[in-house]
Amino acid sequence: MNGSQKRKHTTSPAIYAIAFVVALLAGLGTVYWLSPPSDNRPDTPSSAGSGSEAGSSGAAGVGAGPLKGLNTGAMTAFVVRPEPAALPDFSFEAPGGKPVSSADLKGKVVLLNIWATWCVPCREEMPQLNALQSELGGEQFEVVALNIDKGGPQKAREFLEETGATDLTAYYDPSGKLFATLKAVGMPTTLLIDSEGKEMGRLVGPANWASPEAKALVEAAIGAAQKGSE
Repeated sequence: MNGSQKRKHTTSPAIYAIAFVVALLAGLGTVYWLSPPSDNRPDTPSSAGSGSEAGSSGAAGVGAGPLKGLNTGAMTAFVVRPEPAALPDFSFEAPGGKPVSSADLKGKVVLLNIWATWCVPCREEMPQLNALQSELGGEQFEVVALNIDKGGPQKAREFLEETGATDLTAYYDPSGKLFATLKAVGMPTTLLIDSEGKEMGRLVGPANWASPEAKALVEAAIGAAQKGSE
């Protein structure tokens, strides 16, 4: 074997590895999310019920309670918790630097969307979140779009203006810890939180939050909160 053949043989694995990494990054470049955490997965058939209860549409039968069967269509990726789960305490800022705690969110259903200005899918779904807030927002429900950019809240305000999301409040995380605190694994990550401050489910990645399926999911959560307060 001559020298050029030997060099070719020894370097080819590295070339393949580099090519694989480049392809992988290209595939993830506009997604910004990986996979749900271990405690945020659909129920297995044994815990979710029989095959007939789960339904033939896959995720449609996942979960329990008021959201059961509503993660379909545009909300197929939404993972419903078997029962609302307690969240760790967290805090962030409202415009003007006003502190907001997780306790302050109690009393209404909250769709907490964690986003950043550099996230392309976040930009694409922001007008849809704005539409959801415009239609259903009020005393019983709010879309809390929470920015985690470094460098101050100005980026968040400008971003919302650029995307036409003028019905959303420019909330900001100055600590830089909220992403880890809430066990988010990608950008964007959106949590549906009940009126008691517990997580009803979450969706990792972008979604059409202006869709009929998203509205049905939120309306079911609002209905459950109203029923619980009676």
